[in-house]
Amino acid sequence: MLDAITITPLHILYLVGVITILTVMVMRKDTPAVCIAFLFLLGVTGLGSIAVGVQTVFKAILYAGTQFMEVMATIALVTALSKCLQELGSDSLLMRPMAKIMKRPAITWWVLGFSMLLFSFFLWPSPSVALVGTIMLPFAIKAGLNPLAAAMAINLFGHGIALSYDVIIQGAPAISAGAAGISTESILSEGKYLFWVMGGVTVLSSFLLNRNFISSPLSACQYQAQESDTPKASSSIPALILAILTPTAFLGVILFMILGHVSGGDATSLVSGTAILLMCIGAVLKFRSQCLEKITGYVTDGFLFAIRIFAPVMIIGAFFFLGGEGITQIMGISGTSGILNDWAVWLAGNVPLNKYMAAFIELVVGGLTGLDGSGFSGLPLTGALAKTFGSAVGASVPVLASLGQISAIFVGGGTIVPWGIIPVAAICGINPLDLARKNLLPVCLGFTAVFFTACFLL
Repeated sequence: MLDAITITPLHILYLVGVITILTVMVMRKDTPAVCIAFLFLLGVTGLGSIAVGVQTVFKAILYAGTQFMEVMATIALVTALSKCLQELGSDSLLMRPMAKIMKRPAITWWVLGFSMLLFSFFLWPSPSVALVGTIMLPFAIKAGLNPLAAAMAINLFGHGIALSYDVIIQGAPAISAGAAGISTESILSEGKYLFWVMGGVTVLSSFLLNRNFISSPLSACQYQAQESDTPKASSSIPALILAILTPTAFLGVILFMILGHVSGGDATSLVSGTAILLMCIGAVLKFRSQCLEKITGYVTDGFLFAIRIFAPVMIIGAFFFLGGEGITQIMGISGTSGILNDWAVWLAGNVPLNKYMAAFIELVVGGLTGLDGSGFSGLPLTGALAKTFGSAVGASVPVLASLGQISAIFVGGGTIVPWGIIPVAAICGINPLDLARKNLLPVCLGFTAVFFTACFLL
């Protein structure tokens, strides 16, 4: 893992591209044009041909499309169900039981967040986003919670805390532990304080920094304006049947996933398939002879919504997939696990070490590997670095591995990079770039707190 890495012009150009794109994002400007330009330049630089540079642009976008297809289809199908629920009036019936709890935006924010945390611990975040978004989000927005604030709660509790700690399914700690040569239990036990500090500081700072924004009445007005175009709560038999069937079906799915230890992509498939079947049942019950046309309309609206969300992010993702293993598929370059991973290894091998520098490098390397939008792809590297650094400077290997795991997943698993937070942004109907900007400061505060905590525990 720590073999010498030779930095080439391709590596330097890619790093310039990363810095440029992140700068443009901070300036609140659109980045797809910048990504396309750097894709072309990287193709020319890495493969030595203008024609191949042109091809690299298309191949990278096509590769990004294949990587995003699963989540895009999930969003489309869940959106189709949501539209059916709205048209029948079943959504309002579903929200009524929540009225006694979710009365104020601030309380609603925490209820939404902890609900997402609980689901994500058992199911992982991707299917949980679909479940929470379908059942709870409409009422949260109606209760006055800003959609962007709702997305922050869902994202930080789910793709942040639950996915990085992963105490139930233990996918992330198992990968880190395997690479570090330690037990999974040692990461969960010795690193637990890091996970708690990171999660606590991040969500508390997010809430406190945005408390006025969370309680903004604008969201309720917007929701009411949108609601005026859809039926109110209906007591018709189709509406009642679908209102009862939807939570019952999803509860059955949850129990099946827990008892059958189904997670990840298989869990997402169950949720998505259940959503589309429920939509079909609702359309048949309500529209009968017109159900075929209605089903087509719902599915079309769902995919149009998903494509509208994914179009710019697919271009951005195309660039950052070159930072990981996608470089082999896109440019045919072998012998590397990605440009960003090469930079991470180079950094680890060229910085003087002590306990505190080792912790800092773990944090930085984890973040670098997460920029490709896959929080898990960097875990073998951060785990291996933890083993090497721990032996070299006499530091705790589980603490170092936990630190790298937190950094990689909070950045790439999806709270910072826009191409990693698409599911939440799409379900909440907001711009993923806006969500990434809102998350940036709370997550950075969490990183600062968890770094000093790690220094104390080493």
